[in-house]
Amino acid sequence: MTDSERPTLRQQQKQRTRTALLETARRLFVERGYAAVTIDDITSDVGCSRATFYLHFSGKPDVLRRISAETAQQRAVSVYADLDEVLGTGTRAEFTAWLRHAVEWFEENRDILPVWDEAVALEPSFRPIAAEAVAELPAAMPRYLQRWGEARSDEARLRVGLLVTQLERFFTRWAVQGTLDVADTDPAETLTDIWFPALLPPEARHSDLGR
Repeated sequence: MTDSERPTLRQQQKQRTRTALLETARRLFVERGYAAVTIDDITSDVGCSRATFYLHFSGKPDVLRRISAETAQQRAVSVYADLDEVLGTGTRAEFTAWLRHAVEWFEENRDILPVWDEAVALEPSFRPIAAEAVAELPAAMPRYLQRWGEARSDEARLRVGLLVTQLERFFTRWAVQGTLDVADTDPAETLTDIWFPALLPPEARHSDLGR
């Protein structure tokens, strides 16, 4: 990296402030819930002004969106890009392995899931952000969409959206709320029974289901 490419001290300080705002907002949202936390709470904890907050984010919905996009160890989009690979060339066993990885992703991000749900329920301006986040997932699966064809692309996207929804609700009820008892079963195998055929175009199911 040349001197001209190296961040200036001011740029480094701005990035540190942005990171502190994200980390503090996430911690407060998890501890108190989305509705109970104000921008003043976040800035007071960080030790900066509201004006500084608004240099980085447009409001609470935006900071929550950035938390999911910038602080997760692995973005959800990359998880579904992996699914695109599995559905294109993989087997049923590889799909089951992908499901286990997806559950691991939910485990890594379990603390923010109730915050996301609360924001969707209470903050109308957050709903388009949440919808966009879900829409990004089938967009990360071009080979999957191609297999369904242009005429059925909406159906293909809906199926991915339903998969996302079921995995999220399954994980929330099982691991977060404790209201779903899986006993001695392997949830990934059961989910594979449901979703491996459901994500295949009808004309491909007979040839692929046995793999």
